[in-house]
Amino acid sequence: MIGWLLALLLKLSRAEWVLRLPVTLLPFALAAGIYAVLRRADETKAALAALAFMLLPANVWSVFITTDTPLIFFCFASAFAFWLGIVRPSAGWHALAGVFLGLAFLSKYFAVLLGLAYVVHVALSPRGQRDWRALALVVLCSLPFAAINLWWNYEHCWANLMFNLYNRHDTAGWSWKTPLIYVVSVLYLLSPVALWQLAKERGRVAAALDEPATRFFVVVLALPFGFFAALSAVKLIGLHWMLAFVPFFFVAAGWLLSREQLRRSVLYLAALSALHVAAIVAAAMLPLDTWKSTRFYDGIVYHVRMPEILRELKPYEVEFDFATDGYSMSAVASFHARRHVVVFGPASSHARHDDILTDFRRLDGRNILVLRKTPPEDPEYRPYFRSVEYKEFTLSGATFHVVLGRGFDFAAYRERVLKSVRERFYAIPRYLPQGHCYFCERYFGAPTCPAKD
Repeated sequence: MIGWLLALLLKLSRAEWVLRLPVTLLPFALAAGIYAVLRRADETKAALAALAFMLLPANVWSVFITTDTPLIFFCFASAFAFWLGIVRPSAGWHALAGVFLGLAFLSKYFAVLLGLAYVVHVALSPRGQRDWRALALVVLCSLPFAAINLWWNYEHCWANLMFNLYNRHDTAGWSWKTPLIYVVSVLYLLSPVALWQLAKERGRVAAALDEPATRFFVVVLALPFGFFAALSAVKLIGLHWMLAFVPFFFVAAGWLLSREQLRRSVLYLAALSALHVAAIVAAAMLPLDTWKSTRFYDGIVYHVRMPEILRELKPYEVEFDFATDGYSMSAVASFHARRHVVVFGPASSHARHDDILTDFRRLDGRNILVLRKTPPEDPEYRPYFRSVEYKEFTLSGATFHVVLGRGFDFAAYRERVLKSVRERFYAIPRYLPQGHCYFCERYFGAPTCPAKD
């Protein structure tokens, strides 16, 4: 979904502020939705809850995250439509909730948590309020979107599923640290002031659960955060994973807390976000070399000075195809160069997207320039080229390394790199039926990859 959105925006403009516009406007849209849900009960509390959400630090730095924008929007739109179906019973609202849920699913698989929350809400409702037909309508209207995703995966190596369920979890394992980090993350993302007040008002919260609309927003909040709490025992939970479900907290708080209690959260969040703004402004005003002693300085220079880096490489652009050794580096370079920059080497699970875009067979015999932030190891390149030359240049105090490989040997690269990539990242479980797999079809002459038991 974010790919479709960015493709549309790129037709309008390549200006970076245009591409960041959806995530910039997103908090305003969500705050308006929070206000719309709450205003019939208490307009002042509705305004306070919406303002508290707007003042979240996450809404200060969320402009740096684009991929979750459609997920956050469509999850809230789906929940909003489902809520309307509760307060104004109508099949149309539940059908719309299903459509938005399907669009959220096409954004990220975390939308499944919202769908499960709908099931739990209906199941936990008093017998006379269990609207299974409404739930069935939601599911029915979301199925076409899920079918699109399943069909695409079936015909494309199950790329989405492999990435999310298998390939990105090398560091997963039991840890006492990750649950603590999760608790701190929740306190940071939400309002600890409101959380403390809700904990003290347990009786009022329990009584409010008798009201269907309140119960609904509590469930769609509690189930995802409960799932992440359980997952945190073995996995570090990213802050952005939770963003789609944060607005539900402020809807619930708007119903369950008093005006004065909500004002305290507004004051707390205003002060905390002001600190974030001050820190960001200060960091932006400091000279770039202020960060020279940090281990990520070369990454800062790479992102901030990419046009200058490309000017350094301009003498090679006719003779060489450009590449980097990592997906993020290639994505940034591709945007600024307005040409595809290949990911050379095995790289990480994220680089599997480049497997769709790059056909190394077409590069056989060609010259490839590989840009790196770290010094290259000769065995990483010598076996795959007729000749290899190493250069480096310095920009703003950061050193970048250039590998000039002439006469790319595809056969050697296939045997030493692509085979190991297939074994590591395309070990598709036997329970997943395969239609086609571009990777194995392209490089190994079979429409599917070997199934893994």
